[in-house]
Amino acid sequence: MAKTLLDKIWDAHVVKSIPGGLDVFYIDRHLIHEVTSPQAFDEIEARGLPLFRKEQIVATADHNVPTKNQHLPIQEPLSRFQVDKLTENCAKHNIELYGLGHEKQGIVHVMGPELGITQPGMTIVCGDSHTSTHGAFGAIAFGIGTSQVAQVMASQCLLLSKPKSMRITVDGDVRPGVTAKDIILYVISKLGTGGATGYFVEYAGSAFRNLSMEGRMTVCNMSIEMGARGGMIAPDQTTFDYLNGREFAPKGERWDQAVAYWSTLFTEEGAAFDKELTFDAADIAPMITFGTNPGMGMAIDALIPTEVPVSEQASYSKSLQYMGFQPGESLLGKEIQYVFIGSCTNSRIEDLRQVARFVQGKKKAPHVEAIIVPGSKQVEKQAIEEGIDKVLAEAGFELREPGCSACLAMNEDKIPAGAYCVSTSNRNFEGRQGPGSRTLLASPLVAAITAVEGKIVDITQYLN
Repeated sequence: MAKTLLDKIWDAHVVKSIPGGLDVFYIDRHLIHEVTSPQAFDEIEARGLPLFRKEQIVATADHNVPTKNQHLPIQEPLSRFQVDKLTENCAKHNIELYGLGHEKQGIVHVMGPELGITQPGMTIVCGDSHTSTHGAFGAIAFGIGTSQVAQVMASQCLLLSKPKSMRITVDGDVRPGVTAKDIILYVISKLGTGGATGYFVEYAGSAFRNLSMEGRMTVCNMSIEMGARGGMIAPDQTTFDYLNGREFAPKGERWDQAVAYWSTLFTEEGAAFDKELTFDAADIAPMITFGTNPGMGMAIDALIPTEVPVSEQASYSKSLQYMGFQPGESLLGKEIQYVFIGSCTNSRIEDLRQVARFVQGKKKAPHVEAIIVPGSKQVEKQAIEEGIDKVLAEAGFELREPGCSACLAMNEDKIPAGAYCVSTSNRNFEGRQGPGSRTLLASPLVAAITAVEGKIVDITQYLN
């Protein structure tokens, strides 16, 4: 029987099948950070359990870290406690920690791939929903809860039922100005936030194949926003070129063997999916969200929808009231106070390069605070080596130090109540970037143009 990419990797990691549909499922890489690991460490210590395979754990500090003056003690008490606890636990259990001050510290879903820790065919988990990012390499990667973090620490396995499979195909050439972020925001706007619940999504078609690895990571990162368990893209030469030479990637003869295996990781002709969806890349425009969930997205020059299903009308009205928008309204000309470029969705060097190309020789609007937070120390270092930091500074943008930052306001970076922020992050929930903050999700290109204009504009006028 023909197998999907999901089938091949899943079947290779089943230790034992249990009557009733559950599998004992082996995990290759366990990523941890300061938010969900303290409780898990407490649990295994309370049970007197050792870490089963600590060499397969990768730890970093990202959610609670400040993005200014990282050489100084963290000011926010809870954030300082969380980071200190991670440091203490890693020292106690002899786990290598890419913590504050480490040259490779960064957002876990940025630094993992750039170090070559993430590889095709792997199973990867983290106590963080956006672990799906790593599926861009042809891996099964997904977020887990705190009790499951403890399970993996103790056994390197999880007890799971195999998810359903979905293939989303987008073929054709995209329009100028359409990025990976626009493609996934478009797909989410069509499916809604629950349209892929219970599924593992494979992205196929030329629109995804033509993306860089950074773009593929952006797509897989936001699979969660339509309810999917995870997202994945079959590895190809783009994948191999990205990984070749990275610190933890195989070397020499092992590299050749790895690529030979990775090249078998594709969905075979005739393999069946539980659900298939197809879209035309030509229909996708630069996107922006207008509501309080990622499914409330539209083309940047469109009008906010006036008709929604009866079952959604109450929540829809509440969302627009929170955002200060009206049905049928255009967002063009809407003044913006903040722009945030960062997060595990869009904080890689490719994103910063795109922003720098546009803002070079320009100035941001005086009333806009434009914050750019690289995804890792290595991205920060590249930006400085390439002179991107100077270009951004001359344009009035502030390049900070790595961390999750204003994606989720679990640190010192918060958007004030009532302020509008065009953000390259992945969620626009009420208060996500700070109590009362209003978030509009968009690509780094849209964010950069908005910062310069000080308002939302039709970006197509800039694309020549």
